[in-house]
Amino acid sequence: MLENTNSRYTKVNTVLQSKGYPFMDSRIQSYLRFAVKQQRDTEQIGPFLATFNRHSANPFLNYAIPNDAATPSLSNIKALIAAYKSRGRKPRLEYVPSLAPAVEEALVAAAFAVEGRLPLMICTPGSEQLLPVPPDIELIVPVSDAEILATVTVQNEAYGESAPSPEDGKRLGNSLVAGGIAVLARVAATGEPAGAGVCSVPENQTTEIAGIGVRVAFRRHGIAGALTTRLVQEAFDAGVTVAFLMAAHQEEVRIYTRAGFSTIGEILHISLPPK
Repeated sequence: MLENTNSRYTKVNTVLQSKGYPFMDSRIQSYLRFAVKQQRDTEQIGPFLATFNRHSANPFLNYAIPNDAATPSLSNIKALIAAYKSRGRKPRLEYVPSLAPAVEEALVAAAFAVEGRLPLMICTPGSEQLLPVPPDIELIVPVSDAEILATVTVQNEAYGESAPSPEDGKRLGNSLVAGGIAVLARVAATGEPAGAGVCSVPENQTTEIAGIGVRVAFRRHGIAGALTTRLVQEAFDAGVTVAFLMAAHQEEVRIYTRAGFSTIGEILHISLPPK
C-alpha cells in the first residue's frame, strides 16, 4: 500500500514539474515556516523551528518544524521538549516528513508518538473545479467587524471550540489587512452564519487554505465544497499560483478532490504523549 501511495505521489509531482512547479514539498514547507513566523512567537532550537501561540494552548497552534534534512540529536529533542513544557504547551511537530526523513525515527526513539499522516493536497490555476453554492446559501468576503467576528465564531463552533473573543476577531481582521482571505457562508434570507474558511497571507504566490468549518445543522449540503471553490478563486485572483491544504479525513479528501485538488504527499503530526 505504501509503495502504491508513493508511486502516486511521484506521478503527481512529475506532472507538476512538467508544468513548471518543481520542488513542491520544499515550497510548501518553506511557506509554513513563513506563516508561523507571522502569527506566533518562534525560537530556533537546534534543527527545529519551535512556534508558540501566546493566547492558546491548542496543540494545533503550537508545534515545531524541523530544518530540511535535519538529523536531531537526543539533546536537541530534550531541549525542544523543555521549551514547550516551560510554556505549558505540548511538545509537538507538524512537517513534511519526506524533507527530513531522519527526524521521525529520532522522535519515536525519544518516546514521541505519531498522531496522524494527513494528505497534503494542492491546486494550481487551471486545475480548480467549480462546485455549486447551495440555493439558500450566499458566500461573502467579510468586511465589517460583525462579519469578521461571525467568521471566527462559526469556525470555532464547527471545530468544537469555545466562543471567540474580540481579540480573535481582531487577529483575523489584521490577517485580512495583510493580504489574507476569508469567506463566510450564511443563509441568504436571514444572514445566519453557516460555515467559513480562510486563506493565510500569501508568500511566494503560495497560500494555505485552512479552517474550513460548517456548523452541524448545515452539514452535508455542499457548503464545504462551495467554500473551498470560492477560497481558491479569491486566492488565484490575488495572484496565488499554489493553494494547498491538509485533509483531516477521507471525506475531506473527496470534497477537495472534487474541487480540483491533488494529493502530492503527506504532513506528519507527531507529539510527546503525557505520562
